[in-house]
Amino acid sequence: MKQRRWFLIFALVGLLAACGVASTPKPTPTSADTSEPITLTVSAAADLNYAFPEIGKLWQQETGHQVTFNMGSTGQLAQQIERGAPVDLFAAANRSFVENLDQVGLVHSDTKALYGVGRLTLWQREDSSIVVKDLKDLLKPEVQRIAIANPDHAPYGVAAREALQSVGIWEELQPKLILGENVKQTQQYAETGNVDVAIVALSISVGKPGQWTLIPEELHKPLEQMLAVPKNAPHPEEAKHFAAFINGPKGRPIMRKFGFILPGEEPIS
Repeated sequence: MKQRRWFLIFALVGLLAACGVASTPKPTPTSADTSEPITLTVSAAADLNYAFPEIGKLWQQETGHQVTFNMGSTGQLAQQIERGAPVDLFAAANRSFVENLDQVGLVHSDTKALYGVGRLTLWQREDSSIVVKDLKDLLKPEVQRIAIANPDHAPYGVAAREALQSVGIWEELQPKLILGENVKQTQQYAETGNVDVAIVALSISVGKPGQWTLIPEELHKPLEQMLAVPKNAPHPEEAKHFAAFINGPKGRPIMRKFGFILPGEEPIS
């Protein structure tokens, strides 16, 4: 009898293990409800090289999440998204790149938002003895090399070309032009002395010691900068939060500090 009783007990335990546990599966956590820290991947235009890391640091302090920035020319970053790169947030230097991605269904349309308008400057090293105060000064014989971002894929390069065309010196300057992959590399050419002057973004001009002059905004089309969350974003909810943070009360002062004209604000002269 004792042996039979123990047999029944073991059989009952086995039955509960097989049926009871299997019928109550554990829920799978999602990025929206997990409290575990995550790392966002943000592909951002090179003119954000100083502003976005500062904003990302504040966001990390507030949320515990981290941000990894992939900085480069907007056109090249857009191509990476087209090829399926797992990007959480795309911040372009020209809205047309985000809108083009939206047209082919690669970003969430309801996440598109302008976050600033960029400006161009003529940038030189602090120790440069060449006086360059406007675009026509680039024709001076002592100005031998001029760097701009590549207009084929960099919005600031397109704007630089438009500005030079507006004052009628684009063709004449061709022998002097050196093309950078993006505005950050373009500025580095001037920093290292490889060129005499660079046409770059105001947002990186104020981030490094140097002498610079603002280029009149009417000489080129507005650099309206837009962001959006790609549809294959690994962490879409956190990406939306970070996008709102950029355009919120903590992000906007930083963007303003680096020279961006913010939505609803007047241009600087």
